[in-house]
Amino acid sequence: MEKRDSVASLRWRLLLLLLLWTPPPTHQGRALRHIDPIQSAQDPPAKYLSNGPGQGPVMVMTIDLTKISKPYSSFEFRTWDPEGVLFYGDTNTEDDWFMLGLRDGQLEIQLHNLWARLTVGFGPRLNDGRWHPVELKMNGDSLLLWVDGKEMLCLRQISASLADHSQPRMRIALGGHLLPTSKLRFPLTPALDGCIRRDIWLGYQAQISASALPSLGNCDEDLQPGLFFPPGTHAEFSLQGIPQPHADPWTFSLELGFKLVDGSGRLLALGTGTNSSWLNLHLQNQNVVLSSEAEAKVVLPLDMGLPLQLKLDIFKVVLSQGPKMEILSLSLLRLASLWRLWSHPQSHLFLGGLPGEASSASFCLSGLWVQGQRLDIDQALSRSRDIWTHSCPQSPSNDTHTSH
Repeated sequence: MEKRDSVASLRWRLLLLLLLWTPPPTHQGRALRHIDPIQSAQDPPAKYLSNGPGQGPVMVMTIDLTKISKPYSSFEFRTWDPEGVLFYGDTNTEDDWFMLGLRDGQLEIQLHNLWARLTVGFGPRLNDGRWHPVELKMNGDSLLLWVDGKEMLCLRQISASLADHSQPRMRIALGGHLLPTSKLRFPLTPALDGCIRRDIWLGYQAQISASALPSLGNCDEDLQPGLFFPPGTHAEFSLQGIPQPHADPWTFSLELGFKLVDGSGRLLALGTGTNSSWLNLHLQNQNVVLSSEAEAKVVLPLDMGLPLQLKLDIFKVVLSQGPKMEILSLSLLRLASLWRLWSHPQSHLFLGGLPGEASSASFCLSGLWVQGQRLDIDQALSRSRDIWTHSCPQSPSNDTHTSH
């Protein structure tokens, strides 16, 4: 009888211990995660991370470090973009700042303070268009980071604890940094065509203002990789800054890979600052129209499955797509003017509508190649902030006819 009572007592003690036991603060036990990784109807909308070229962060928060009770941050992000800033934090821009971003699709940390100065790239490529949960925790002088539920990085002796910081306030910026790009340890293009959601920063949740809601256009859609131009957007490249024509014989080529097209309007132009219509491509009813001022136009029906090629030589301009081909014959005077474009200091390649030009055309490209080399939209002289640099919708819709 005593043995049976002792066994029953032992069972109750074990049950009580199980109920009272708290898992250790490891990622496997999910003790660091205080949010469900699945977006719910009650969650605030996801935030688009890019303000366009040359712009600052999309949001800046100031946090009082004397009131921090949870020394960790967590968020989820998705992108097709291989390079850009996820977030930046500092107590001052001179000797205490931190940045987490992407380079070649991999996470990269840049850190600069009195204890450590380093740049570390790590982990798998994450620019796959999927949502990835990220968690960071300050543990004394160490930083621990998890991605997709796996511990990816542990940096020790890199900082004072949050409680020991001499500066009582920290700034956290999303989608950009708060210091000159030249001061980064390893400069990168800050604009990131991506989204962030369910973000908690040292226990605080970032609140998005009503004025920022129009910039969320592509965060709630199913996306595919690409380069998307909504109606009325454009990018400008200097002809001197892109691959140059072959000299002997003189030839110049462009290639565009289309994923979707909607509406009508200008697609591409070669010209100068005073004359942007030396050579033009227009989209019109799923056709591409090639023209050069007063010269006769040629029309090519557009096929989404094949790249569109534009080739210039000393005799003609050829527009082709697979076996289909149209030739625009120009006068020698007109051809000579085209050749001189590359020596003109203000010559440019325009993609999309010209500034101030009314256009309903929108299109998504799998890529843009000049002389066989891919042209990076981030290297444009200027571009509309509403261009999606590395993503596009699966199909045209009313949502894509407005800016983010």
